[in-house]
Amino acid sequence: MSTTEQSATDGAAGSYDTTEGRVFTVTGEDWDSIGAPPEGKQERLVVNMGPQHPSTHGVLRLILELDGETVTEARAGIGYLHTGIEKNLEYRTWTQGTTFVTRMDYLSPIFNETAYCLAVERLLGITDQIPERATVIRVLMMELNRISSHGVALATGALELGALTPMIWGFRDRNIVLNLFERITGLRMNHAYVRPGGVAADLPEGMEQEIREAVVQLREAGKETTDMLVGNGVWMQRTVGIGYLDLTGCAALGMTGPVLRSTGLPWDLRKTAPYCGYETYDFDVVTADTCDSYGRWLIRLGEIEQSLRIIEQCLDRLEPGPVMVADKKIAWPAQLALGGDGIGNSLEHIKEIMGTSMEALIHHFKIVTEGFRVPVGQVYQAVESPRGELGAHVVSDGGTRPYRVHFREPSFNNLQAVPAMAEGGMLSDVIASVAGIDPVMGGVDR
Repeated sequence: MSTTEQSATDGAAGSYDTTEGRVFTVTGEDWDSIGAPPEGKQERLVVNMGPQHPSTHGVLRLILELDGETVTEARAGIGYLHTGIEKNLEYRTWTQGTTFVTRMDYLSPIFNETAYCLAVERLLGITDQIPERATVIRVLMMELNRISSHGVALATGALELGALTPMIWGFRDRNIVLNLFERITGLRMNHAYVRPGGVAADLPEGMEQEIREAVVQLREAGKETTDMLVGNGVWMQRTVGIGYLDLTGCAALGMTGPVLRSTGLPWDLRKTAPYCGYETYDFDVVTADTCDSYGRWLIRLGEIEQSLRIIEQCLDRLEPGPVMVADKKIAWPAQLALGGDGIGNSLEHIKEIMGTSMEALIHHFKIVTEGFRVPVGQVYQAVESPRGELGAHVVSDGGTRPYRVHFREPSFNNLQAVPAMAEGGMLSDVIASVAGIDPVMGGVDR
């Protein structure tokens, strides 16, 4: 029988045989015109959710096999946002690497930069030489970034489940943080602000007071979101018991972040493997014992308040001082400053470089064009990003460029839980399960 005759008979645009049976490609015909399968045969419906679907947090493709509206099999298809960042790092100097890693998980760029720079500093053996002010600024920026990232998670998750107001509030709160980032780094995203040896520039004049005012705004905004969602009947019906994954499942799949802490385990690298002096800050690790999407929302709401506590402590600790390591073989010969347009170098900075000495100018030229050398070795450095353990495995062959950089990206690991969370549940619950994971595909594919 010809393909045309077969289409007319089967009500499909064509069919072909596979090892699992005959597959039909259905076009826009009426369901009544599609004949029932032969007796004893089972018909499966396979749905592609994505990669353009708004609930997939980027270009994630979910391949779902359905029995009615029940998910019988779920697979995650990734790779649509591959940028080759890790490979590109092998062709850039150590400092230029920050401009690449900041673009991986684009919702938490400061964490990408910090993990990478902490690893480079360990290879250089200068961890103890980083100025205190630079370290405090790093913590300050990371916690601000945690708030903005959780704001997006709550906003997009609420939107996907049909709640419009929390979506608007979430992006409003994020905008408060991005305005601060723009004042501090010159950019709202992809900052390359954390550099090996410190940070690119000191806080602008009066920035501490602006941050204190923002903390007040964010705390009030967080209370609004909490009052609306916590205990909300509709919200709880869509999230309680959805995306269930207990501690055993999390341990088997390598889950970290809010997904792991929703099982009641207080695993947070800021406490269990401190970095940047986190052991000296007073804050709590937020947990839940629900093992579901609802518990993960509660954790993110609680972590926003804990981040605000840490930010206030950072502001109290900020003392005048340098923000870049003193070693001139690594640091810029003069403190980097931003121009009036928020990019480039200020005129004062250029004058200082040009006017210090010919040797300083030559050194500046070499460190910018060639970069500094990093001793042979390899390290693994992890930080607690909004999505879990973000680790940088950095290898040096003694040159001015990385030999290899590979990231342990939490979203990549956490996506392994999609089948465990979704299979056996309803199609509509897949949305809440994925939103509870909060994957960012820029980090997954990189």
